[in-house]
Amino acid sequence: MFFSLIAIAAVIALFVIVSRQQNRIALVERELGVLRGLVQGASLSPHKPTDAAQKGLPEEAAGAPAAPLADGTAVAEEATPEVAESETWAGPWTKGKAAPAQSAGPIEPAQPATVAETPAAGSPAPAKAAGETDVETALGTRWAVWVGGIALALGGLFLIRFTIEAGVFGPGVRLTMAGILGLALIAGAEFIRRTGFKVPVQGAAGAYIPSILTAAGAFILFGTVYAAHGIYGFIGSATAFVLLGVIGVATIGASLVHGLALAGIGLVGAMVTPALVASQAPNPWALFVYLAIVLAATAATARIRDWKALVAAAFVGTGIWTILYMIDAPDVNLAAVLFISLATLAVLAFVWLGLFLHTGRDAAARGVDWPSIVPGFFIALSALGLSVDPAFASAGDALHGAVLLVALVAVALYRPRALPLVFAAGIATVLIYLGIIPPATIGANALDVGLDAQPLASSDALTFRIGAALGLIFLAAGFWAARRFAATAPRRAACWAAWGVIAPLVVLTALWLTFGDIDRDLGYALPALLLVLTFGAGGEWIARAEEPPLTGGPAVSFALAGAGVAGLLMLHMAFGSGWTTVLLGAAAIVPVLTTRRRSYPVLGWIAVGAAVAVLGRVAFDPTIVGAAFLSRTPVFNWLLPGYGVPALAFGFAAWQLARTTNGRPRLAMEAASALFALLTIAMLVRHAMHGGVIDTGTVTLAEQAIYTLIALGAGAILVAIDMRAPSSVLRYGSMAAGVVSAGLIAVQHFVALNPLLTDESTGTIPVFNLLFLAYLLPAVAAGALALYVRDKRPRWYSAMLALIAALLAFAYATLSVRRLFKGEFIALWSGLGQLETYTYSALWLVIGVALLTAGVWLKSQVLRIASAVLIAVAVVKVFLFDMSELEGVLRALSFIGLGAVLIGIGLFYQRLLTRAARGRTENLPETSG
Repeated sequence: MFFSLIAIAAVIALFVIVSRQQNRIALVERELGVLRGLVQGASLSPHKPTDAAQKGLPEEAAGAPAAPLADGTAVAEEATPEVAESETWAGPWTKGKAAPAQSAGPIEPAQPATVAETPAAGSPAPAKAAGETDVETALGTRWAVWVGGIALALGGLFLIRFTIEAGVFGPGVRLTMAGILGLALIAGAEFIRRTGFKVPVQGAAGAYIPSILTAAGAFILFGTVYAAHGIYGFIGSATAFVLLGVIGVATIGASLVHGLALAGIGLVGAMVTPALVASQAPNPWALFVYLAIVLAATAATARIRDWKALVAAAFVGTGIWTILYMIDAPDVNLAAVLFISLATLAVLAFVWLGLFLHTGRDAAARGVDWPSIVPGFFIALSALGLSVDPAFASAGDALHGAVLLVALVAVALYRPRALPLVFAAGIATVLIYLGIIPPATIGANALDVGLDAQPLASSDALTFRIGAALGLIFLAAGFWAARRFAATAPRRAACWAAWGVIAPLVVLTALWLTFGDIDRDLGYALPALLLVLTFGAGGEWIARAEEPPLTGGPAVSFALAGAGVAGLLMLHMAFGSGWTTVLLGAAAIVPVLTTRRRSYPVLGWIAVGAAVAVLGRVAFDPTIVGAAFLSRTPVFNWLLPGYGVPALAFGFAAWQLARTTNGRPRLAMEAASALFALLTIAMLVRHAMHGGVIDTGTVTLAEQAIYTLIALGAGAILVAIDMRAPSSVLRYGSMAAGVVSAGLIAVQHFVALNPLLTDESTGTIPVFNLLFLAYLLPAVAAGALALYVRDKRPRWYSAMLALIAALLAFAYATLSVRRLFKGEFIALWSGLGQLETYTYSALWLVIGVALLTAGVWLKSQVLRIASAVLIAVAVVKVFLFDMSELEGVLRALSFIGLGAVLIGIGLFYQRLLTRAARGRTENLPETSG
């Protein structure tokens, strides 16, 4: 069964490797064909004698096969100087290979090159014959060699199995025969390679027999050593371990000559070896020393040939073995874990990123080394497990995790291309210290965070000290690297500055929420203040290293933004709820004042961040200090400074930004100032109208009327400010205030809170009552605003306000008539009298005439249309309602009044149109003349 599984795995592996290489081989063949055509075209040119003629050689010699090199590569003997130059470059393992091929991807085994014969001029190319040759080449050369290599590998294993089943030879003889077969295949491959192996057929260039024979021999040797240990017990665990490791490393080394596929086979065999060799007393040091050796050998080989996928696979194998050991081992040897993690980083820094560092290939390489992501991930995962897992953290092993995190940062500093390591260390640190926060502190009990409302990671004195040390390390390393790369690599500098800010802030916040007093703790406010000063000074230090200096690039932005967040933390730690909100709003002034000396774009956004933070606080607690501590004194309570001071501070910030950096932050601060000004008035009104309680009770019509007047007034103020200092925020904000006001009036005043439908008391005072406040004053305000914005805003906006004003005035007049007849309560269900019904008709006609007059005087089509609609409603009422409900003189007066009004309106319009026509006629000669 074992040999069957090995055979199936071998077939699959070899076919996968072959299929991956076939596309690349075909590309190389096409490029070689193009190159031959160019060379032969130049040699056969009538304007240039051929090389054979120049040297006195027969022309047939020009088409002879190229002489092979020692490593199996064939190069044309008589190549042009350009071709010869392109086919050679400085490198110990790439004799005869072109430099561009090396930089384009991993180096494959050198392929034989031949000079194809050129058909005589004028003869057609035999296309059909070429197709037949391709099929013949594929079947007779490439596939034959590939399948033959697989057959050799499987044959060795099947031979061992047959001798076992038949009992022909003893176990020792069988294993000796298999070993000899494997060594013979490797020796034969080397002999063929050194004696000048070449394939005279162009299509067979991919069937490189030496590499296939070497792979088959290595495969047989792996199986032989494993059988000697695992099946027969001829050799012990240590011997088998060493032999398998030597075979794997030797196979990886041979890949320098035979290509990436053989390196993959050797790496897989080397990584599987610890799983194949079982021991009664496993030694972690033997495992990890072996893995370190394999990793170093693989990285050296991959560095020479620039095989990124190979070294990444080696890092994956090492990382998986480390994690499996930490999970499965009953008593983990932390020193061994620390050793393999540090050895991995050493291989990354000194072998993979260090070998041939000063050659032209690596000196020109910039950017990020993506294979570094793999060791960063696994080492950060190990550090996370050592710090979070109770089995490790309770024993104080979190210190080992901290050592790994510091090592990641150090290697990232030493090798700039290993930038992913600092991301891995930063993410692990953030996760560790977010995990120490007790769920109850952040109100997460209901979410079942952790086990029995316990933190996910341990929190003790060691965790505290480690957190402080890690925060300082990230801060120092991040800002030093950010200054180092500020001029040459701004993005790399930004990454370092970001983690130099994020890690200390997260650690400080976690320690405060875990060990400090969440309400007020000056012991943590002082470190937060120090972070503010350090981040601010560090940002200036980085800015002076920029090119040109003091431009405020991304690294500076991260540093100064971190100062802003640290300031937010400091205010929360040092002050109570009320003072935190007030001071946080006032703190928006600090970055905008800094714009007088530094025009960093981030400064305005820091002020915007302060506005967002204040908005979040008031959304969480609208009372500023808590409902239980809010005074019931009207106006002069915590609501006034809690909303008013931020409104003033944001307004000053917008004014200052308009004179310095300008841009979108100014617009955002203008919007924030207008919003908090409205909130200040609205909250004070609600506080006063609900007896000092703002979080309970329903909104009344009187309160809603005040909110409507505030919104209309805010719209007018924004328009006035926009006329003096044009701003898109002010322009659209003013129109938004008007639209919101119209929506509130339509929903609240006319429907939801209408005393006709709610039977709310309108008051006992005849004139200055609820109707005056809720309908007449908003009508006057909307009408005044419509007049004010006629030439300053779109026509639809002023028309909307004029219509709202007309409807409010109509509602006030109608409801006032209702109150005159019904008294304080005017609900619909109290019925209608005949005189009241007639009064509505007369009133609506009078209002219609008034609207018509105002529309003509103001040249407002909206008012004229409104008057027409109102008069039409009155006509319908008279003919449909008054005719049936009124009796006697009231019915007659209703129709008489309606007729008189309609005739008067007709005469008015006739006179108006006649005057307009006469004016056009009088102006016609003057215009023509």
